[in-house]
Amino acid sequence: MPKFVTIGYGDQAGYDRTSQPVKDAAHAQDAKLVAEGAIIGVAGTPVQVRNPEAVGVKTQAGPFTVSDLPIAGFTIIEAADMADAITKVSGVPCAVAHGVVEIWPLK
Repeated sequence: MPKFVTIGYGDQAGYDRTSQPVKDAAHAQDAKLVAEGAIIGVAGTPVQVRNPEAVGVKTQAGPFTVSDLPIAGFTIIEAADMADAITKVSGVPCAVAHGVVEIWPLK
C-alpha cells in the first residue's frame, strides 16, 4: 500500500479554541491511525544540515521552512491513494483545530 508523509501545522491558540468533543474525536482518529500502523510524532526543535560538495557538515538551529503556523508534527501513513489519505487525516487534531495538514506521497 502507498505511504504518505503528513505535516501538521497548528498552534496552541487554535487548539485551545476548539471544542473538547472535536479534540477528543481528533485524538481518537490519531489513535486509529496508530492502530493501523501509522508513525506519529510531535515536532521538536529542528536543525538544518548542509554538506556542500561533501566537504564539511554545517548545521544551523531552526527551521528552513517558514509558515504562518508552526509545524506541530509528522505522520507516516499508508493509504490506498491520495483520496484515502485525505480522508484519514481530515479528522486529526491539526486539521480540525484551526491548523492545516499537508500530505506528501512517498515514491
